[in-house]
Amino acid sequence: MSINLFDLTGKTALITGGVHGLGMAMAKGLGHAGAKIVVNDHSSQEAVNNAIAEYKSEGIEAYGYLFDVTDESAVIAAINKIEAEVGPIDILINNAGIIKRTPIIEMEVADFEAVIKVDLTGPFIVSKNIAKGMIQRGGGKIINMCSMMSELGRDSVSAYAAAKGGLKMLTKNMATEWAKFNIQTNGIGPGYFATSQTAPIRVNGHPFNEFIMGRTPAGRWGDPDDLQGAAIFLSSKASDFVNGHIVYVDGGILATIGKPSNED
Repeated sequence: MSINLFDLTGKTALITGGVHGLGMAMAKGLGHAGAKIVVNDHSSQEAVNNAIAEYKSEGIEAYGYLFDVTDESAVIAAINKIEAEVGPIDILINNAGIIKRTPIIEMEVADFEAVIKVDLTGPFIVSKNIAKGMIQRGGGKIINMCSMMSELGRDSVSAYAAAKGGLKMLTKNMATEWAKFNIQTNGIGPGYFATSQTAPIRVNGHPFNEFIMGRTPAGRWGDPDDLQGAAIFLSSKASDFVNGHIVYVDGGILATIGKPSNED
């Protein structure tokens, strides 16, 4: 009997911050692979409702909850509610995150700590509490969104890079501690993607657009749907012996130095 290694039918996936952007793209991928989708937002019920409506319009079974990933009591309450109303969480994608673009010398400590709290402490809180159930049930999948900034620095994103670098190492430590329970913990590091947030700098002639187009061997910005394959793979049976890795979905940026040649 043949087995579809990428079939997620019967699985429940929680994608934090999955109400828009890259989180929504990954959630749609998992949903079309058969998973029930659960997404959250920390402040807007309207955003949650709109996201659920979009998922359902594509035939995806989806649910939404309002909670703050940095508030452990709220996270525990939400997990209990999700597992009672939807089902045990088999897949977790820690996607919720923020960024503050400020040079180090000008950055307030409170702003630095706010980024660390959401981008690093949040995944710690959500993962540890969902992992407890995964351990009892005999397995699960955890995916942390680590970013290329877990490998590279860039002007004005010190807090974000520090958080993502920490999340990369937290991913490896989760894998170290939880692999024996049949939990696979891995990360995804997106490159530069075409989203509503990057639209102003993706116009022809914009210096940053020219930089990304020239710096990326693939010669283009990523499409949010480009993340779906990695998300499905790391959520599925196909990755049952893959643990502690970061998959960089970046069009080849991290593979090269300098500007790729246009010559054949």
